[in-house]
Amino acid sequence: MEDKLLSFSCFFMLLYIFCACEKDPDAKKFMPYKGALEEAEDVQVLFSENALLKVKVNTAKQIKQPNEDKVFPKPVFIEFFDPAGLHVITTLRADSGRQNNQTGIYRVMGDVRVVNTLKQQRLFTDELTWNPLTQKVFTERKVVVESMQSGERMNGTGLDANQDFSNYSIRKPTGFFNAPAGMN
Repeated sequence: MEDKLLSFSCFFMLLYIFCACEKDPDAKKFMPYKGALEEAEDVQVLFSENALLKVKVNTAKQIKQPNEDKVFPKPVFIEFFDPAGLHVITTLRADSGRQNNQTGIYRVMGDVRVVNTLKQQRLFTDELTWNPLTQKVFTERKVVVESMQSGERMNGTGLDANQDFSNYSIRKPTGFFNAPAGMN
C-alpha cells in the first residue's frame, strides 16, 4: 500500500510540475523578427526616362528594413547624366544614405561632395535630399560651393537645385562674393 501511495504521490507531483510549466506566461511568447528583410552587396540602381539613362547609383551595401526603406551604410556614389544619357555631367559622393519607401526620396549623409564638370564647380555639405519624381535636390544644412577654376567659394545655409546641379540657389548666402564690375 505504501508503494501505491508513493507512486500515486509521485504521479501527482509530476502532473503538478508539468501543469506549472504549461502555465508559464513566457512559455508561449515569441519575439517577432525585427532585423533586415534582405541585404545586398555591390548594388547598382539605374534611373532612366524615355529609355535614356539619367542617374546611376552605386553602393557597396544595401539593407532593406521591415518598413521597406533601404539603408546604404557604406559610401554612396551617384552619377547624373546629360539629357542624351551619354555623358556624366555631375557626380555625388556621400558616406551613407537612405531611401524612404513611401516617398521614394533619397537622403545622403556625411561628407557629401558634388562635382559639376560642366560648370567646374564643387559643392560640399553634410546632407542632401534627392526627389527622383521632381528631379530636385535640396538641403537645410550649411553648404559651400567652390569654383574649380578660380577657387572662389560661396557659403550659405540651405540649397535648392535641379538633380544635375546645373542650376541651384543658396537660400541664405553668407560671406564675400566677387561681383562683376559695375554692380552696386
